[in-house]
Amino acid sequence: MRSRTTTWFECKIRYEKTMEDGTQKKVTETYTVDALSFTEAEASIMEEMSAYISGEFEVRDIKKAAYGEVFFSDSPSADRWYKTKLQFITIDDKTEKEKRSNVNYLVHAGSLPEAVKSIDEVMGGTMIDYVIASVAETQIMDVFEHDKVLANKTEADDKPEYEQNESGEEAK
Repeated sequence: MRSRTTTWFECKIRYEKTMEDGTQKKVTETYTVDALSFTEAEASIMEEMSAYISGEFEVRDIKKAAYGEVFFSDSPSADRWYKTKLQFITIDDKTEKEKRSNVNYLVHAGSLPEAVKSIDEVMGGTMIDYVIASVAETQIMDVFEHDKVLANKTEADDKPEYEQNESGEEAK
């Protein structure tokens, strides 16, 4: 389980999907990408989805997602995304009263109990007192990290535009 803090955007994509019975159906699916702006989020989701969708598709909606972090899982059973709300508990020094602050996380897991276990594994390594206020399965299909998009793009960009021969001259 790894996590990363960044700005996340939920993007709704509409396209014609081939169903299991072979029929075509217009569907709208939600994906999450990290980006610096709405423009970058749109470019990122279009690049990611063009690898998966052969026909035309359109970005129907982009909104900022209120996730403090996204917890990724490498488990083969992790095929769902859960929105979780944690309440961090602190004691106000002046009033000595308990104060709770809410933080939302997106957790990749195969089931609700696995999502809770993942949260406890990550948060158990911290000194923060917390309560899991809610865990709910989302309609998010997948999450794309900007670093991975950039890494793939950088690898492709690193190829030389021309070949050089042994003397260092451009090969024809």
